[in-house]
Amino acid sequence: MHHRFALTALLMLVLYGCGPGNVTLGPVAPATGAPIASPVPTATRTATAAPTPTAAPTTAAGPVSEYAVPSASSRPAGIVAGSDGALWFTEHVGGKIGRLTTAGGVTEYPLSNADSEPLGIAAGPDGALWFTEQDGNNIGRIATGGSITEYPLPYSGSVPFGIAAGPDGALWFTEEAIGYIGRIAIGGSITQYAIPSGSSEPVGIVAGPDGALWFTESGTSTVGRISTSGNFTEYALPTASSEPNYIAAGSDGALWFTENAGNKIGRITTAGGITEYAIATMNAAPYYIAAGSDGALWFTEEGAGKIGRITTHGTITEFAIPTPNSEPYGIAAGPDGALWFAEAAASQIGRVHP
Repeated sequence: MHHRFALTALLMLVLYGCGPGNVTLGPVAPATGAPIASPVPTATRTATAAPTPTAAPTTAAGPVSEYAVPSASSRPAGIVAGSDGALWFTEHVGGKIGRLTTAGGVTEYPLSNADSEPLGIAAGPDGALWFTEQDGNNIGRIATGGSITEYPLPYSGSVPFGIAAGPDGALWFTEEAIGYIGRIAIGGSITQYAIPSGSSEPVGIVAGPDGALWFTESGTSTVGRISTSGNFTEYALPTASSEPNYIAAGSDGALWFTENAGNKIGRITTAGGITEYAIATMNAAPYYIAAGSDGALWFTEEGAGKIGRITTHGTITEFAIPTPNSEPYGIAAGPDGALWFAEAAASQIGRVHP
């Protein structure tokens, strides 16, 4: 299934067998990805329009509060904590980057192309926020003051998806449509590595505790590892066609990931041992996952409209979002100890406290 974050279509969910497992599989095949020659980056600096501040939460129920995004139908997607103590998020429709204070004030910054479809976002080692533009085919950078720089990718239609800071001081990202892992230095130079398996459709990516980058291959139901020098290892998941999406580093030294079609949360050690945990809610469609300040992993349930929490021992708790059919997407730990998440269908940002 193609995992582009579409504007109008919902994902068709397919359930597979449930029940926690303890299956350990070895690597499919270690391989070395040959880097594509690094292009000369071109940066397009765009003027920043006047920000639009907004007010306090629009809804609050139990542990969950919600804040409306000023631009209606903006479909907020990725979210991350910035170096300035605020939350930064992408607005997939309308081409903007949003900033939300923990008090609820929102500011929006438009990109040069309103149809660029920004999606993933990560905090960079330079104090700026870096993001992917699916339709714009760029990697973008926004300083906490609002100035924006965009770097075109070498191949058109690559559909950049997830992005994460690497241990080498660069940003690493997935290119879903062409099956590549990309690396962009903070100066803008880009290197790309072809994933060995075909039709991999990489989505999420994160720095692991072993100094490598770990990523999901939604098209092949595989978790991959790439060293900072470009060496690949791939691990097949026990559940076929589970469509792993996003991935996070846990407090236990393992990597945790969502299985969107398999309706499970997966755990993989740096040695390749895999365990899967079934989610009780049917058709939950877990999507994004992030480490919380409480040592647990928190994830969004795109299909069920819930926020999930899983301990490193595998115990799952779910929290209902007040707005029905909100389609939660990205989630990140905030500087206040809470988890903040994007509600794509409701054009809201939510907050849940551990």
